[in-house]
Amino acid sequence: METVTIREDIITYLDDLVDSLFARNYFHTEQAAQAYVSSIYDFIEFQLTSFPPKNTPPEIKQLGLYYVVFRKSQRTSWYIFFEKKDNRYLVTFITNNHMEIAAYL
Repeated sequence: METVTIREDIITYLDDLVDSLFARNYFHTEQAAQAYVSSIYDFIEFQLTSFPPKNTPPEIKQLGLYYVVFRKSQRTSWYIFFEKKDNRYLVTFITNNHMEIAAYL
């Protein structure tokens, strides 16, 4: 059975993302922002291991050896980077297509 662990700094980032999305008026309620971030957590917990991993380009390999793409909407895709050994996954970084680093993918 696969186990997925999320680094503490990634958990902090996602928790802060709720406040950031709400403060920037991406969502009209804090609950909607929380639901959005919860869907990212759900993807990581329940679907990450079922997606075929892509090799991270050498220029950004420090983020994690592998990544998967979670297409959240027509405008936003999330890139979830991780390390994998046997049936253990460690999520090491997360970003989306609106960030400069996405140009490497």
